[in-house]
Amino acid sequence: MLTLHTYFRSSAAYRVRIALNLKGLAYESVPVHLVRDGGQHHQPAFKALNPAELLPVLQTDGHVLTQSLSILEYLEERYPTPSLLPGSPEQRAFIRSLALDVACEIHPVNNLRVQQQLTASFGATDAQRREWVQHWMRLGFAALEQRLAGQSGDFCVGGQVTLADVVLIPQVFNALRFGVTLADYPRIERVWNHCTQLPAFEAASPARQGDAE
Repeated sequence: MLTLHTYFRSSAAYRVRIALNLKGLAYESVPVHLVRDGGQHHQPAFKALNPAELLPVLQTDGHVLTQSLSILEYLEERYPTPSLLPGSPEQRAFIRSLALDVACEIHPVNNLRVQQQLTASFGATDAQRREWVQHWMRLGFAALEQRLAGQSGDFCVGGQVTLADVVLIPQVFNALRFGVTLADYPRIERVWNHCTQLPAFEAASPARQGDAE
């Protein structure tokens, strides 16, 4: 049995939930609240699993896997159908690069611990934190929109769900939560509107999680 340590609003955990659903894999969900009790990811029991104190963590066959992109690659190798990295080596590289644009360039500067540090070190208000998040998301989305301009259809690349969609959708959820509209990003909006109607994405959405507030 796969065990996923998750938090309903963690975009990194959201990515893994989508992939698990797409591949039809049953898993046990273990909620780790990132705010309650000072952040349950800071507690000794979780730190023993992941010293970095980050979600998600996937336990499988006696192994403890961390970092969402590494987990997604593991799931792709271990359970290759349906493939999230289809096509030629060049297409797979393009798909990976889109996923990394989100996971490495947009997400890290906006996550909860960065926002908390903005307040702790610089006295940032909620409004200033919101402005910070909006700035980096808009910058990243503008670049993604240009990269997707040559693509057709309802997915990021080609005619099926890929790793790029799996990573993009949680970031769009976060963007909307922080007041970033999609009016300037029609390709991203099209992917969002299509993918969120698919059962695997809908079941993975924050609102459908047992720890949702």
